[in-house]
Amino acid sequence: MIRELSLRLSPEEAAGEQSLIQAVSRETGNAPETIRAVQVLKHSIDARQRTVYVNVTLRFFVNETPEELAFPSIIYRDVSTRPAVVIVGAGPAGLFAALRLIERGLRPVVIERGKSVRERKKDIARISREHFVHPESNYCFGEGGAGAFSDGKLYTRSKKRGSVDRILSILCQHGASPSILSDARPHIGTDKLPRVIENIRNHILQCGGEIHFETCMETLIIKGDEVIGVRTRQGGEFLGPVILATGHSARDVYHELHRLHLAVEPKGIAVGVRLEHPQTLIDRIRYHRPEGRGDWLPAAEYRFATQAGGRGVYSFCMCPGGFVVPAASAPGQVVVNGMSPSTRHSPWANAGMVVEIRPEDLADPTLHFSPPLSPLALMLFQEQLEQLCWLKGGQRQTAPAQRMTDFIRCRLSTSLPEASYTPGLLSSPLHEWMPEYIVVRLQAGFRQFDKVSRGFLTGEAVIAGVETRTSSPVRILRDSRTYCHVMLKGLYPCGEGAGYAGGIVSAAIDGESCADCIAPAVQSRL
Repeated sequence: MIRELSLRLSPEEAAGEQSLIQAVSRETGNAPETIRAVQVLKHSIDARQRTVYVNVTLRFFVNETPEELAFPSIIYRDVSTRPAVVIVGAGPAGLFAALRLIERGLRPVVIERGKSVRERKKDIARISREHFVHPESNYCFGEGGAGAFSDGKLYTRSKKRGSVDRILSILCQHGASPSILSDARPHIGTDKLPRVIENIRNHILQCGGEIHFETCMETLIIKGDEVIGVRTRQGGEFLGPVILATGHSARDVYHELHRLHLAVEPKGIAVGVRLEHPQTLIDRIRYHRPEGRGDWLPAAEYRFATQAGGRGVYSFCMCPGGFVVPAASAPGQVVVNGMSPSTRHSPWANAGMVVEIRPEDLADPTLHFSPPLSPLALMLFQEQLEQLCWLKGGQRQTAPAQRMTDFIRCRLSTSLPEASYTPGLLSSPLHEWMPEYIVVRLQAGFRQFDKVSRGFLTGEAVIAGVETRTSSPVRILRDSRTYCHVMLKGLYPCGEGAGYAGGIVSAAIDGESCADCIAPAVQSRL
């Protein structure tokens, strides 16, 4: 007999197979020795009340031997002789577009300005060690995109756009742990995601696709009202319809589209700081008990949101047991982000704490924004703030920082707590040089978050500037039905960089959707 069951258990009961079998036996009346195995289908932690519970949906087998919990495995066939589609960018949108094109019988030709995921590691290490940012190989640029080395979280609210389960299954097919299929907030981890990305790349190549690293698009090749390919900085040309999946930090691409007078518009973003607490403190606050997570619970997470001055203030990309990392994509910038390994074992918890900025807000004089308004205005504002942060950090990758309580009280920190940011922190009065528009809303948000989670506002926590790369500051306009650019045939703006996704899963879904739209257009010409 095979049955499914939903249980509400203590963390200890949910921690292992034998304790789960005992719980199933208690609930169903079946003797423990008759329950041959259990398979966890869904798993989530409910820490809203003083007592923490784990909600588990599982399948159990009575007097039957279970088969291994399986996920659909897609067969990718050889497309080496099929028509080519050019994909600019090897992040999640580009890689999943490539896999989907292979399913649809087309040959993906991926060009990526950065290096392979393995080679990227060397350049990323230089940022902390030498304060050197390679403009084409960093936390933002290279195989896997920004998500490859900034956590690998797979949670998304974009379920209306496509099948989240399908994306997770494809990741499992390429080496991710099957646990992502059952976890309420799935996470691969920065240490394991690169290998999954390599497996996807190898699958694309085995099927006859192409991937060209250190190959940067310079411009589009346009014939009449149609894009027929791209020209690269290296002087090469790649012909075919183009999926533009360049990520949210490819500012040169936005400049080029604007120069070509293609339809783009400014898109709202969120800007702020990266906030880091001791993980043990967050565990105590979120699990409502002095011992914190104890032996059976994972590193605690949080998610906060409020309104201040008519704009949203919220946590972003929370990384339990993680590290703050230097995420600039060019020299002369300081940008911070967060990541967690799969074990989430570090002694720190960090999250972006950001304030919503809409295009019309740039007229606010407290933002000190000098260039005239244009479709690239929010991007230029990001860039100005990152350059200012670099100056305040000593013209290195050192991040200007302040104790959380000192930021609230508008005073310079005389000392800073130990932190995970390896290039180093430099005490700085962020409340003085960050725009007042952002400062006052962050201060109000921190006070509100402390009201709902007492102890959150503490001198043990440190804020580091600046967190600016929360999403694309530009939207490349496309037809909502065909996904084709509103002005040009043959151009398919895609993923986070085009303004249509936010994170690994939603970008992957958008990549697949673009491939699905482009396939019939190409095949109709055969």
